[in-house]
Amino acid sequence: MLMRTDPFRELDRLAQQLTGVTGTSSRPSVLPMDAYREGEEYVIALDLPGVDKDAVEVDVERNMLTVKAERRPAAEADNVQMELSERPVGVFSRQLVLADTLDTERITADYEAGVLTLRIPIAERAKPRKVSIGGGSEHRQIRG
Repeated sequence: MLMRTDPFRELDRLAQQLTGVTGTSSRPSVLPMDAYREGEEYVIALDLPGVDKDAVEVDVERNMLTVKAERRPAAEADNVQMELSERPVGVFSRQLVLADTLDTERITADYEAGVLTLRIPIAERAKPRKVSIGGGSEHRQIRG
């Protein structure tokens, strides 16, 4: 039900590890995520540790889901001298193409313990249903 939009994600992640450069607004880092089906909905869980809830944006346009977040350095005062900085900071983003079988009008989002959880219900039109079969008198014959 989900399609990847960035085939070079692993290369970007490797380059970030080697260079130490994190995302910028023009080239955001990719958010790690899990996606799975649970009953009658799809669940997407994105890791955002250390990101304030107000710094997270979730947008849906047609079937394109976009999640953006920004993590700023914890210590930015003039009298602070950073001794070690290993936690990534910068802009993070993830875009997903959602299948037409998902109900993008009813997406819910929860943010707890640094994890953004999106729940997307499966559209009614995509659920299995029984088709009634009419009797012989209702049958139409096609003539060629």
